[in-house]
Amino acid sequence: MGTVGLLYVGAVLVVNGVMLLGHVSPRGAAPLNLFVGALQVVAPTYLIVFAAGDPARIALAAGLYFFGFTYLWVGINGITGWPNEGLGWFSLVVAVAAVGFAVHSWVEVGDRVFGVIWLLWAVLWTAFFLLMALHRDHLAPAIGVLAAGEGLLTAFVPAFLILAGWWDDSWAQALVVAALGLLLLGVSAPLSRSLTAPAPVPSGTAPGVH
Repeated sequence: MGTVGLLYVGAVLVVNGVMLLGHVSPRGAAPLNLFVGALQVVAPTYLIVFAAGDPARIALAAGLYFFGFTYLWVGINGITGWPNEGLGWFSLVVAVAAVGFAVHSWVEVGDRVFGVIWLLWAVLWTAFFLLMALHRDHLAPAIGVLAAGEGLLTAFVPAFLILAGWWDDSWAQALVVAALGLLLLGVSAPLSRSLTAPAPVPSGTAPGVH
């Protein structure tokens, strides 16, 4: 069930990345955030209830709530127009927790790839903190590329591979994911310059006239 949720986390991160690039409005992205946010609250609750008291399974499920609350908050703010500062500071909490879950995944669970993935999520949620809590609005397009790219790299593709039975946790795969994550971080700003939606032309102004 957690893997199915991860598949849709990938989808919502891509949509939110496109939103930050200016191609989708916050209100337009709100429904998917609400759907996935609700799923990411229901899924860990189910996993914890049926974990039979296993601390490892409970710990893995507990981390999903951070993402569920994030997407619900994004969806609510998109509909209401409420300010994002609170969500920004919550994102810092998520980033710190993600580092802890990375260590837990690597040391206790022995899952090296998801140890790397948790670290990449820590980077992304730190970027959300910079954008929303500290109002680094100029970073929005680059963070949009980073969010969309991580949606594919850390969520959608791993979930699909796990569901298809093609997933293999190994040092090599962990290094590949880490390298791709660093590459994505490096190219986010350059790519954002060509992927950002053009600014709307004011009514009554001819294109190319400023």
